[in-house]
Amino acid sequence: MNVLFRFAKRLFCLALLVLGGGCGSQPEQLPIAAGSSVLAIGDSVTYGTGAETARDYPSQLAARTAWIIHNYGVPGDTSAGIRNRIEAALTDTRPELVLLEIGGNDFLRLTANGEVKENIRATLRQIKARGIPVVLIAVPQFSALGMMFGNLPDAPLYAELAAEEGVPLIPDVFAEVLSDNHLKSDTIHPNSDGYQKMAEGFAERLIKIGYLASQRGE
Repeated sequence: MNVLFRFAKRLFCLALLVLGGGCGSQPEQLPIAAGSSVLAIGDSVTYGTGAETARDYPSQLAARTAWIIHNYGVPGDTSAGIRNRIEAALTDTRPELVLLEIGGNDFLRLTANGEVKENIRATLRQIKARGIPVVLIAVPQFSALGMMFGNLPDAPLYAELAAEEGVPLIPDVFAEVLSDNHLKSDTIHPNSDGYQKMAEGFAERLIKIGYLASQRGE
């Protein structure tokens, strides 16, 4: 989506608000065009640990969307790490959309949820300050019991952040994959089929949000 068009749309919405109208609390999103630059940034799950070559979720999502998705996943990365490298990633890729997946390593290291939440909030605000749309991907709160019984719900901080910062959320998809042993390469990483399931779930959600017109390449 053209940056100037996004800017013009925001000015139009502001004018409506001044005149007593409005664009609503959830303005309509316009689809990101095929061939657009999209940044997928995160940890080993974005990187594709456990997948065969080119079967990480960004590669499989690119095949469905015709977007040029830059994979900036770094195994072992944390919410603090993302916060420190997001500006360089945005400068390098000049994206029309950012997909943000982070937090799993923080949970494994028992980092306080409040610290994780504020690091992700700071990252979201850095992206939004550039006028770039961002979608937050919910990460499950790992627990021994959850892994044992195949029930890993999303960590609540993602829904909280999405509401507080006014950004779209992709809930449940990652958690559902890690709750199915057939879709995992180990206890915390999907396998190739799991990443395919993630890409399919992300695409469906992006259609509902409005950033994706339809699934391509199927």
